[in-house]
Amino acid sequence: MIIENYKEVEKKVCEACSRAGRDRSEVTLIAVSKTKPVEMLKEAMMAGAEVFGENKVQELCEKYEVLPKNLHWHMIGHLQRNKVKYIVDKAELIHSVDSLRLAEEISKEAEKKKVQVSVLIEVNVAEEDSKFGVKVEDTENLIREIAQLPNVHIQGLMTIAPYVENAEENRPIFRTLKKLAVDIKMKNIDNVHMDVLSMGMTGDYEVAVEEGATMVRVGTGIFGERNYMK
Repeated sequence: MIIENYKEVEKKVCEACSRAGRDRSEVTLIAVSKTKPVEMLKEAMMAGAEVFGENKVQELCEKYEVLPKNLHWHMIGHLQRNKVKYIVDKAELIHSVDSLRLAEEISKEAEKKKVQVSVLIEVNVAEEDSKFGVKVEDTENLIREIAQLPNVHIQGLMTIAPYVENAEENRPIFRTLKKLAVDIKMKNIDNVHMDVLSMGMTGDYEVAVEEGATMVRVGTGIFGERNYMK
């Protein structure tokens, strides 16, 4: 089932790219594997999955150790400062940086491990109380502060759009993030790239692709409903 699901999502990403006049190579499909056992990830790999997103540090580390080293791991969940040391050398991209203190901790641990860390700034575009992320109007200032840290490189922005029945309702959210990225890119801030837009999940990734997403995070659409009993 996972193989069929993955291929279906892949097909929809291709179709969304086509509608938007974009090349399929511009969008990375992240298989969100949180709470899913390694066997299910192996099935997704058989369908072509190479990029996996995890919400919890411990889970990312455990899977990192047992799965092939050619996979790409992304930390997409809220990251606590005391957990940073475990993943700075494992996560290819940290999507969820939303404070200077977190970025400082990443920089400090990266220095210890002698690695460079790519991050995205998480923006709470919809300003939902239940979500992490910086406000749109505060994003540039935070980026300017983080950009001065050694070993941390800002590659773009990430947002988690509200849960909606109709994906079209999130189109303005994605447009806002895209516009913000374009505005910041034009400022030419040192050590800041705005090449990555991580937005769109199972319910709305096609709309996100149409609005410029370069990464979509799809869990349920690939693996089925999540098991929160773990």
